Amino acid sequence: MAKKQKSPDGGLSQSVTHLLHRVLQLALDYHAEASGPTGLTQRQYTVLAAAGAGDGVSQSDLVRATGIDRSTLADLVARMIAKGLLERERSSTDARANTVRLSEAGRIALVEGGRPAGRSDARLLELLPPKKREGFLKTLTTLAAAADAGGAPSAKAPKAKAAKPKAKAAKAGAPKSKKAKKAKKQPKAA
Repeated sequence: MAKKQKSPDGGLSQSVTHLLHRVLQLALDYHAEASGPTGLTQRQYTVLAAAGAGDGVSQSDLVRATGIDRSTLADLVARMIAKGLLERERSSTDARANTVRLSEAGRIALVEGGRPAGRSDARLLELLPPKKREGFLKTLTTLAAAADAGGAPSAKAPKAKAAKPKAKAAKAGAPKSKKAKKAKKQPKAA
């Protein structure tokens, strides 16, 4: 019986998390290239788009909308306020909280930042055959919705089949593995 060859990449070509990470790196590279050295980063654009969706949003709202962790987002918002892209003000509904909104410069940056974001999205989708693009977007939307729900599986997701117990397979006359045969030969420790 031939031994199974180990993949030269250590199995990374079959790792969903690794492949998603690599695609994210490619998407960020495309965005950076389209934005140029003085343009918005992908995260800055995301924060501006989320802030622009409401009229004064809380940091918690931004965390939920962007998926950026709270501490990273706080730092990013502080830098964007210093650049004049966002403005901070007291919440009208909660005197203890602050909200952020787009400044006039932020509105302009959001419009200008939309062009490179659109170009990088299109460039990424062009790597797929046209018939696969819509399905790819639906898959990404499903995964993002699961992330928004805290990673809970969707009600529509198929349930994994339970593995058959090895004992049942052995009773059915299935050949035993080398490990099982070796264990049977060795006496039990007292």
